[in-house]
Amino acid sequence: MMNTETNKPLAFRKYPSTTALQCFETAARHLSFTHAANEMHMTQSAISKQVAQLEEMLNISLFYRTPQRISLTPAGKTYYLEVLEILKHIEVATTSLMSHSDNTEMLKIASHPTFCSRWLLPALSGFSQAHPLINLDIKEQVGPFFSEDQNVDIAFLYGDGIWGGMEAIKLFDEYCVAVCQPEYLYKKTRDKTPCTSNGDNGTLLQLSSRPSAWYEYFKQQDISIDGTFVGPRFDTFQACIAAALLGYGIALVPLRLVAPELQSGALITAWDYASKGRGAYYISYPLSLGRSHKVKVILEWISAYLATSNQTSTLDFMS
Repeated sequence: MMNTETNKPLAFRKYPSTTALQCFETAARHLSFTHAANEMHMTQSAISKQVAQLEEMLNISLFYRTPQRISLTPAGKTYYLEVLEILKHIEVATTSLMSHSDNTEMLKIASHPTFCSRWLLPALSGFSQAHPLINLDIKEQVGPFFSEDQNVDIAFLYGDGIWGGMEAIKLFDEYCVAVCQPEYLYKKTRDKTPCTSNGDNGTLLQLSSRPSAWYEYFKQQDISIDGTFVGPRFDTFQACIAAALLGYGIALVPLRLVAPELQSGALITAWDYASKGRGAYYISYPLSLGRSHKVKVILEWISAYLATSNQTSTLDFMS
């Protein structure tokens, strides 16, 4: 017969105090009650007493004690890691609460790194001033965006727009262009021979997450490619753009994300073709947040930005 007593929550009086946890964590980190006392501005005996009371409550030894030193028991090592996380969560929660007024709400946003720095941040310029009661918490990540351990309200994603339990609103299609330094269109030889249309005389920079991108780019133009592409691989479009600026080779990147460099002339298109991506960019959020005020506000803001920032004219860079 199962003992249901083990499934009951601890009585309030059996929860350790934060002071006891702090004393234990500090002593475990230093492996010294003396050093812990100095850091906590307490006496050594007070630290030792707090730890002893904690051990008594847990009914388990957390330290091996000798006249010369202390060391963690196996149980103490395990408990130390758990307590460390608990104290970190308390610190983050407390700091976050103290840094915002009591009538504000947090909007947690996730986005791919390059998209975040090159499109999303410009799009959100002025948002905090217009909506001072909504605090933005923006995380750059590759994914997953809505896993169980992620607390995200809204995300900017690339894909087909189909994510389980999510509402997805299309922002725009993706068109990729081959870009490089102006000088890179010519080989580093005296005769200044231009690169051929299939990249035979140039280094094609690769994006690790899109290994077939160059094949698709040339296939859409009915250009036959034999063999494999050899070139440096990068994790993000940001790194590909940076490499192209430094003359590493030719990068295949979304036109919208490289617009500033094309406008300034720091980069140019190697060939006058923009390949349409298989996916598009979306703003997505859990269906449960559809009526949320903060989600409605950000959706309206992004919609207004798209309508007023001439976002439909990026292909003009190709002309």
